[in-house]
Amino acid sequence: MTDTTITALDLPIVDPLPEPTQRYFDICQDKLGMVPNVLQAHAFDIDKLNTFTALYNDLMLADSGLTKLEREMIAVVVSSINRCWYCQVAHGAAVRALSGDPKLGEYMVMNYRMAPLDPRQRAMLDFAAKVTTASATIEEDDRQALRDQGFTDRDIWDIANVAAFFNMTNRVASATAMQPNDDYHAQAR
Repeated sequence: MTDTTITALDLPIVDPLPEPTQRYFDICQDKLGMVPNVLQAHAFDIDKLNTFTALYNDLMLADSGLTKLEREMIAVVVSSINRCWYCQVAHGAAVRALSGDPKLGEYMVMNYRMAPLDPRQRAMLDFAAKVTTASATIEEDDRQALRDQGFTDRDIWDIANVAAFFNMTNRVASATAMQPNDDYHAQAR
C-alpha cells in the first residue's frame, strides 16, 4: 500500500462524481483543506456515501444536548478501545481543534481515564466505553449514572448512538486498512 492509497480494496471513486457529490467534496476541501479519506473510500458507491454522510452529519453535527467536542471525545474513546487507526487520528485531531488543547486529544487516544475530565464527561465516556466493550451488560444503573450528571434521556440516546456509529465505522476502517489523511497528524498541535 502506498501513502496515497485510501484502503486496501480496489474500489475506484465514481468518475465523474455526480454534481451534488462534487459540491459536497468541494465544501470539504474549502472548509477542511482536504476531502477526508473516509468520504473518498465510500465514493465508489454514491448511495452508500450519501447514507454514510447523512447518518454521520445527523449524529455529529445536528442539534443535541451534547457538544460537538463531547461527540468527538466519544468518537476517539470508542476508536481507541477498538484500535481504529483512521478514527483515532482523524477524530483525535478534531478533539485537539475543538478543545484548543493538544494534550486532550492525546489523552482521548491513549487513555481517557487519565485525562483531567469533569464528572459529567467521565460518566459520558465510561458509558460509551461500556457500549463498546459490553453493551449487553448495560443496566438502568448505568443510565441513571448519566442522569445523575445532568444528562437527559435524549442525551443518553445520543451518547449510545454516537458510540454505536463509531463501533461500526471502526470495524469497516480497520477491515479495509483505511488510511487517515496525512493532514490530520499536524492539525491543532
